[in-house]
Amino acid sequence: MSSGSPPYLIGIDLGGTRIKALALSPDGTELARRLTGSDGPDWAARVKTVVDGLHAELGPSLGIGLAAPGLAASDGRSIRHLPGRLPGLEGLDWTRHLGANHPVPVLNDAQAALLGEVWRGAARGGRNVLLLTLGTGVGGAILCDGRLLRGHLGRAGHLGHITVDAGGAPDIVNTPGSLEDAIGNHTLGRRSAGLYDDTARLVADVVRGVPRAVEVWQRSVRDLAAGLASLINVVDPELILLGGGIAQANDALLRPLQAELDRFEWRPAGHQVRLAATELGDLAGAYGAARKAQLLLSSS
Repeated sequence: MSSGSPPYLIGIDLGGTRIKALALSPDGTELARRLTGSDGPDWAARVKTVVDGLHAELGPSLGIGLAAPGLAASDGRSIRHLPGRLPGLEGLDWTRHLGANHPVPVLNDAQAALLGEVWRGAARGGRNVLLLTLGTGVGGAILCDGRLLRGHLGRAGHLGHITVDAGGAPDIVNTPGSLEDAIGNHTLGRRSAGLYDDTARLVADVVRGVPRAVEVWQRSVRDLAAGLASLINVVDPELILLGGGIAQANDALLRPLQAELDRFEWRPAGHQVRLAATELGDLAGAYGAARKAQLLLSSS
């Protein structure tokens, strides 16, 4: 690194198929980006190779943060619980693995995405924000009074696993009639009686006015609105962010969702919670991981 190289942070988002790494200045300006696959048994070595490469190019970083699926350990140094995916991730101490001079904070990927959106995205400056990622399933995170909610075991923010139909079948964590099963792409075939297997195709038919598609979509959006209304009553957010593949339906989602919330939402003194799409896309977790490293450094 030359003497004029700027100080920077590294944020890493480790997913089931991709490793996304960003080098960011302290104000969040992107300096470098590295994307590579995470498939295969050598995924942990690949993360280290990416970090070492950024250090070789830009010099030592101020700090490194890492986001990953699963429940983070209470000490914030590893992922404590993620069965069946990324073998070797559980219990891996990232500070030691990366040979870092400062502790490497590790946090859940959805929580990191919310932190990134609050720092540099659609929720910039927010203090009470919900994030829902609508895709194969439904993930989420909660920022309450400026702090990410982690909970006793790190389960806080699993917003897809709330009940919207008490008589419904149990989902993967045994929640009956969950929000995840009501709108997640993985149940679309069942919800549409086999007519659709992809939400993008469903939405395309909704836009064209195909009656069966409209019926399936309206029911899913109504369930989502009911879930959001319940979460609003519990968490009292100023803003709800929607991300993930299903949120790419844009107005085809936001307009009917807002109409349903106009029916369901409790609005003391006329206050209405704002809905918005995320802005940072699939890099939000890397932004949030870098921000977590920055916050850790500032508190030490």
